[in-house]
Amino acid sequence: MHIVCLDLEGVLVPEIWIAFAQETGIAEFRRTTRDEPDYDKLMRYRLDLLKQHGLKLADIQKVIARLSPLPGAKDFLDTLRSRYQVIILSDTFYEFADPLMAQLGRPTLFCHKLLIDDAGHVADYRLRQPDQKRHAVNALKGLNFKVMAAGDSYNDTGMLSAADAGFLIHAPANVVAQFPQFPLHEDYASLLRSFDAAAAGFDD
Repeated sequence: MHIVCLDLEGVLVPEIWIAFAQETGIAEFRRTTRDEPDYDKLMRYRLDLLKQHGLKLADIQKVIARLSPLPGAKDFLDTLRSRYQVIILSDTFYEFADPLMAQLGRPTLFCHKLLIDDAGHVADYRLRQPDQKRHAVNALKGLNFKVMAAGDSYNDTGMLSAADAGFLIHAPANVVAQFPQFPLHEDYASLLRSFDAAAAGFDD
């Protein structure tokens, strides 16, 4: 009984806020969970920027509508789902993710929710659960699953620590340097081999 938990942005799809920064020309939006370990601090920073520039949810969704999964991501996910159950654990928001989930074949996604005011501005956000990735992995382990996980950012390290086998993929140098205990992968083929090897080890 094996299950795989994956991060979304930077692992299967582009970083949404970086794409938004490129579209708007506002470089400050490039700051992500790869740079800032404190998720609430990061989101407050983003909300302040949106308010400062008068940008609405619809402005972000227009950018997301033009995004596609990373090269090879759909085939990797399809192969992975043919071998294991897969859950996407992401700190994105349901209001962002739907177009990308459709392109990925709608895997199961656990993420968060935005609060939108009457004018269409992002007024606030609500976490499904603080430290939700770690809690989800621990809950799955409590159901007697062997959990394998992969991510790329600071906010994934709790999930990787809790998993029976945790891996980094597409991670920046700062995250790799601080968390050398998680093997780094630069491509889906090598990550898939690591998942298969871990699963085989669980069966021994």
